[in-house]
Amino acid sequence: MNKNTQKAIKASYLSIAGNAVLAIAKFITGIFGNSYALIADGIESTTDVFSSFLVLLGLKYSSKPPDENHPYGHGKAEPLITFAVVGFLVVSATVIAYESIEHIRTPHKTPAGYTLIVLAVIVIIKEVFYRFFSKKGDETKSTSLKADAWHHRSDAITSLMAFIGISIAIFMGPGYETADDWAALLASGFILYNAYLILRPALGEVMDEHMFDEMIEDIRETSEKVPGVLETEKCFVRKTGMHFHVDLHIIVDAEITVKEGHDIAHNVKNKLLSRLPEIFDVLIHVEPEGAH
Repeated sequence: MNKNTQKAIKASYLSIAGNAVLAIAKFITGIFGNSYALIADGIESTTDVFSSFLVLLGLKYSSKPPDENHPYGHGKAEPLITFAVVGFLVVSATVIAYESIEHIRTPHKTPAGYTLIVLAVIVIIKEVFYRFFSKKGDETKSTSLKADAWHHRSDAITSLMAFIGISIAIFMGPGYETADDWAALLASGFILYNAYLILRPALGEVMDEHMFDEMIEDIRETSEKVPGVLETEKCFVRKTGMHFHVDLHIIVDAEITVKEGHDIAHNVKNKLLSRLPEIFDVLIHVEPEGAH
């Protein structure tokens, strides 16, 4: 298991623990503080616990080395887990929207003032979580960890919506009790939008979509500095988990021997693996100059 995978797994454990503590705090405060927006927030944090657990399982499974049945490794499990995380977001948004509408139609008391303090703290914590896990996702190239980061951001948004709704209900007085519930309903829309933002890159990864222009440029520049490489032609990159597989065509002098061309290809591969440690493997096709 490489360092990036270890970092991602440690971050997932932290995410699970943080979500569990916050979910309990939201439920307790929401129930005793008479705030459905806060209870809805707790529902999302509960789904966050399960989705973070799925991310953890996905990271562990995707880090398994290649075997006879999976010669390219198990990395594709990671975006599949991301789809499950998106599913949790959609379900939680649907539940929150339904319950919000029910509460809007049912008269209830104004939320307690201290719920605002709890929500303010939660918004800050969740935004810090988002920035931390987003950074870890970028460092490790983990799609599912980035999805988990967006889960924290969506949680921060729902908490912020709840804060605004409860503030209106408290300070505007009688007749505005449902502002809390309208805030929860609005938050469900933000959650669905975030679900799309998470789904899009994971779908591109599964479909081997062209998404790595900067890496391809780096691969070309590095390869063309290797002695014997005249230029590069085709270059394709696909992501599996936190690793990348590269297919590269290099052009060499047509007069050299097969062994010389083979040695140049090996030098290119070694150079790329050293320069870009996130690359798992490189398949190089040697083309003679003037063949096209």
